[in-house]
Amino acid sequence: MTVSSTVLRAGLAILALGVAFVGALLVIAGHAPGWALIALGLPLSALAALAGDALGRNFGYTLAQRGRALAGQTAPWMWFVALYAALKIPVPLWPALFPVLGLASTGALFVAALLFVWERENAAKAGIMAALAFAVGLGVEVAGSRTGIPFGDYSYAGAPGPALLGVPLIVPLGWFALTVTATCLSGGRPWLAGLLMLLWDVGLEPLMTAQGYWSWHDPLGVWAGAPLENFVGWWGVGALLAWLFTGLSPRLFGRPTLEWAWALPWFARAFPLGGGPTVSLLPRPAASRVDFRAVYAVETFFLPGGLVLVGRPAEAAVTLAAMLAGLALAGRVTRRDA
Repeated sequence: MTVSSTVLRAGLAILALGVAFVGALLVIAGHAPGWALIALGLPLSALAALAGDALGRNFGYTLAQRGRALAGQTAPWMWFVALYAALKIPVPLWPALFPVLGLASTGALFVAALLFVWERENAAKAGIMAALAFAVGLGVEVAGSRTGIPFGDYSYAGAPGPALLGVPLIVPLGWFALTVTATCLSGGRPWLAGLLMLLWDVGLEPLMTAQGYWSWHDPLGVWAGAPLENFVGWWGVGALLAWLFTGLSPRLFGRPTLEWAWALPWFARAFPLGGGPTVSLLPRPAASRVDFRAVYAVETFFLPGGLVLVGRPAEAAVTLAAMLAGLALAGRVTRRDA
């Protein structure tokens, strides 16, 4: 059986990441040699991803050629996605730095989502979507933590800062990035985007409660202390934001239909959201076909891995199964409707 070069590179990169992961487990268990495995596995994974199919005499040349090509094709938002992923790596090794690294990682993903929409559409749409998701996310979290609606009985008491209106800043920043990711992956289908965000939260609940970001007080908790109402709320808020995002930019999310913004003339005059030429200050690499849906796949690896490293293997297994199911469902739905 012939293995494609892409599959070979991916397999070798995953194998190298596995070496680094084993090293992290050893470090957490107090075994210093684990650092050597981390130092070996991480760079090897990058090298394998670029030129793992060219091992031998041509490896150096192939690596250099592909490295230059990749640098030329990498849009600004992709660098911030890479930064977001890189900032996750040290978290299990230095748990005390979780608040700093977690905020920095989420902030990098927020900027990546902003630049992605800016690159594919324009600055006005990017700013409006970011502000909309931040405001809605902050609003539902303030209401939820004080009234129990729409997520259930929980609080942010004792959560790491910085905070805004009693809500850790990492939370409203996350709503924007998560919504862009899920709406891209769902092809602009609000019901599916909401479901993908719900499945993402399956992993966030055990991780963030373990880190003290919020605590549940609901006697009917079904998962990591969270009640069923929480997941219904996640689906509803996620679907609402995805519907708004798709209405603002249907082409970006695979729905090339009439934008609903035209119905608000004052809004359309104030913010030229479409229908004419736009000027982007960001480069648009023609060779790149990657979009923001890739973030969901990245998180499908990192979120369960992080749960394993903090001693939550059962939750990690459920999270991995949930997010893989989400990826499979999204692929099936978008292919069926194509």
